[in-house]
Amino acid sequence: MANGRNTREIKRIRNEVLVALKVIYPAALQAEQLMRSLLVLFPTLEFDHLKRDLHYLKEKGYVERVIAEPNNDNCLTPWRRRWFRLTTAGMELADRCIKDPALEE
Repeated sequence: MANGRNTREIKRIRNEVLVALKVIYPAALQAEQLMRSLLVLFPTLEFDHLKRDLHYLKEKGYVERVIAEPNNDNCLTPWRRRWFRLTTAGMELADRCIKDPALEE
């Protein structure tokens, strides 16, 4: 268990993030909006858990952060206000063209 979550739940949340971003591809979604949509499926989800999952997906190259204002200091933007979208690798993963053992159920 990772901070009160089991491995299956972590994988399901990460997959649902990919599905939500796939629906609006190539547009981006704000983390707060993503959190609200996931609360329907995971009522006990905390924002810190989503933040870790977004960070994981970003590090793997499946999701990228979109910076709306180039003059804005990016490190000061709160996580809930950050925008994310799928990369091409993320789209392939969401379409099941490629596999990632950390996301397979």
